[in-house]
Amino acid sequence: MRAPDTGPGTRGTRQIGPYTAVTRLDTGIPAHTPVSEHRFIARSADGDRTVLLSRPLATVDPQRFMAEADASRYLLGSWVLPAVELAAPGEQAWHARPYLPALPLPIALAVHGGPLPERTVRALAVALAENLAVMHGQNLIHAGLCPSAVLLATDGPRLTCFGAVRAAAPDGVARQEIPGLDPGSLPPEQAAGGQPRPLGDVYALGATLAYAATGYTLPEREELPPMLRSLVVRCLSRDPALRPQLSDVIDELAGSVASDTPVGFAAPTRADALLSPGWLPARLVAAIVHQSASVLAAEVQQPVPAHSAWPQGSVPSADSVPHHSH
Repeated sequence: MRAPDTGPGTRGTRQIGPYTAVTRLDTGIPAHTPVSEHRFIARSADGDRTVLLSRPLATVDPQRFMAEADASRYLLGSWVLPAVELAAPGEQAWHARPYLPALPLPIALAVHGGPLPERTVRALAVALAENLAVMHGQNLIHAGLCPSAVLLATDGPRLTCFGAVRAAAPDGVARQEIPGLDPGSLPPEQAAGGQPRPLGDVYALGATLAYAATGYTLPEREELPPMLRSLVVRCLSRDPALRPQLSDVIDELAGSVASDTPVGFAAPTRADALLSPGWLPARLVAAIVHQSASVLAAEVQQPVPAHSAWPQGSVPSADSVPHHSH
């Protein structure tokens, strides 16, 4: 099974920098889970490069958007997807990340038919917490974590939308009800215009895990599975001082789990042991494989004029994708 209307096609292509959009990544995301940027799967003119390409929403200042994209290039960690290519000065704002087949978390819940299994949520929690801790060790704050910012790949999650809160409005400006920001994932201090700080990422992590486990960023306590109940409630405290440290999140959910598998030159992380085969439900793996095959098979025509581009939220059906002749 796959998420409805997520396949690429050939009608209404759009040129963005040196890339042509193959499909929107977020078609099918429920309206109550905002996305902080326009995201496309796109391909270079020679067909050699496929990327995940982002453009700012109309309400976002392009300079702030590009500043956050530039900062994301230096992010470290296994579970983050930083920008690797930026629009040239004077171009319309865009940035590109390496493409890997993956589903936004809200679409994953739609494909799965409801909240994700406890094993999946636990692995997701530890991986995200470990990568946020790496960012904080770089003196960087993600300031954009929410359900739509998390992509699920077969080998683990990837964090995107770095700096979405800062791009949406500068510090000192109230951010309530700004398009693209998920109100349930927005820490109260940031909603009021405060500067993003590490414990704000902890709040957003709690909201994202609540969403993965229940389908809501701010569920009732009784709706949360026992494994997460106390932890998520503490993460979602309005008082940052009452929120747990990321090390506490990892210790509470990973326990004594450890991995013996080296990752390049890096030491194994506790998330590696939890992201073993079977961590992702088979239905989601099938949807990711379908996305990969559809993107590979899609033919991209020359761009059409801007006034003929897709209306926002629409995308051709995968059923009409022509295959290359051999």
